[in-house]
Amino acid sequence: MDEATRTALIVRLRAEAAALEDDEAGTAESRAPVELDQTSVGRLSRMDAMQQQAMAQAQSRRRKIQVARVAAALKRAERGEYGDCMTCGEEIEPGRLTLDPATPQCIACASGRRE
Repeated sequence: MDEATRTALIVRLRAEAAALEDDEAGTAESRAPVELDQTSVGRLSRMDAMQQQAMAQAQSRRRKIQVARVAAALKRAERGEYGDCMTCGEEIEPGRLTLDPATPQCIACASGRRE
């Protein structure tokens, strides 16, 4: 992979990390506990609020996993290992990194085809 492509992908990773942090901060209120005061909110509205809270919490868990993936990719970039498969050490195809800049493995290792 050429240096310009590698640099562009690292810039994308940094932008994604910042966006994920902003998203996490912006959704904190929707993950907060639902109040049990049935006088101000009806039973169905409360159930809807609880469902929305559960969905926001699940989204937060997925976001935290992506934050960890992006952080790991940025650490590999700092060490000069970005773009190399963490399993076999060969270069990850640039097209694969373009689709997911945080991917740690080449297609062969990720699919289990490499022995």
